[in-house]
Amino acid sequence: MHITIPAAAARLLARLNDHGYEAYVVGGCVRDALMGRTPHDWDICTDALPQQVKEVFAGHPIHDTGIRHGTVLVMEQGEGYEITTFRVDGDYSDHRHPDRVSFVRSLREDLARRDFTVNAMAYHPSAGLIDLFGGEADLAAGVIRCVGEPSERFAEDGLRILRALRFAARFCFQVEERTGQAMHAQRALLDYIAAERIFSELKGFLSGGGVCALLLEYRDVFAQFLPEICGMFDFCQYNPHHCYDVWTHTAHAVECAPPETVLRLTMLFHDIGKPSCFTRDERGIGHFLGHPEVSAQLANDILRRLRSDNRLREAVVRQVRSHDWPLPETERAGRRFLARLGEEGARWSLAVHRADILAQHPATQPAKLERLARAEALLDDLLAQQACFQLKDLAVNGRDLIDLGLAPGPSVGQELKRLFALVIEGECPNERGALLARVQRPKEHAETT
Repeated sequence: MHITIPAAAARLLARLNDHGYEAYVVGGCVRDALMGRTPHDWDICTDALPQQVKEVFAGHPIHDTGIRHGTVLVMEQGEGYEITTFRVDGDYSDHRHPDRVSFVRSLREDLARRDFTVNAMAYHPSAGLIDLFGGEADLAAGVIRCVGEPSERFAEDGLRILRALRFAARFCFQVEERTGQAMHAQRALLDYIAAERIFSELKGFLSGGGVCALLLEYRDVFAQFLPEICGMFDFCQYNPHHCYDVWTHTAHAVECAPPETVLRLTMLFHDIGKPSCFTRDERGIGHFLGHPEVSAQLANDILRRLRSDNRLREAVVRQVRSHDWPLPETERAGRRFLARLGEEGARWSLAVHRADILAQHPATQPAKLERLARAEALLDDLLAQQACFQLKDLAVNGRDLIDLGLAPGPSVGQELKRLFALVIEGECPNERGALLARVQRPKEHAETT
């Protein structure tokens, strides 16, 4: 099996070899290259000790990024390459990081400590592929399998449970049976993992293509750090618009959304408030009045707990809160829609509606998708007309109002908002002359209050 590696990486390997050391590219870059993907990084492993690596590359820019764990960052033609000494790990008392590492001379020992077989392969242009644990076969079969005993690998680092799911989603692979059993059995290890790390893996997982089946099969794993989702499990909706329980609908909706973080998180949380809002009418039909607001509050709390950045959290919460809004059917409704969400938010909202519809009962989808298409065309037309849907788009500004005699201060902002509302409601065109003619002077303000 031949892999084309960057010329710079090949030079680093050759230089280590020339000094009498073994060296290989290793891990994810080998996996990606075998899959025909472009690796993001080319990591190198070697039997040279960190100080020996530094001696070999004397004269190169070098950074001791992870020297405690045997990693030296060597710059070659402006690119950084991590060169790590073969090692074995000691105990993992925190179920996340090794208490100590020991450097070894054996490539086999180094590969044996890695998480999954597809990440435990090495390559050298002369030696070819070094695959001691069946990684190439698992790639061909589409399988994520732990190296060695799964329970030991997860006990070492509980985050590997989510890494397995992220890789499975990313590549649309299956999790090998014994590996999956260990993930269920040891899911409590996620309690030891920092919220930021969990959230990073969750976002990576949600961007994958095969998320629906994994959300269903490993719902107990996700519930370990998202206990709020448990109420959705097996919760029958008793509604003709739905053919799935709330969690199954959610899993399908997530996969139906474009793989953007805001949209996938929105679909994960959009119905999380449904169980607490459930009622049935006299015909036995289920209703969930007020669930968007409850879902938005829960999403906000969860994302704060997971240490989401504010911009992402606010965008997701806004989309969850608005996911059940009626789609605009008139220009006035379209202007209101755009004014409330902005262009980006409105387009996200259309994608949220589409994903929600596609996860509902098939019989109800055609008419809903037709309405969605009309709404999308309507918004496209308004945007093409450069319609005013934000205050900054208004054809007049504060200086114009001050020139007309309004005193600088809060009253100027209030008047701009009033004019903006007139434009949104279609009561005044967004034209400078028309807007200035509708400006209320201070006396007029007093008479209308």
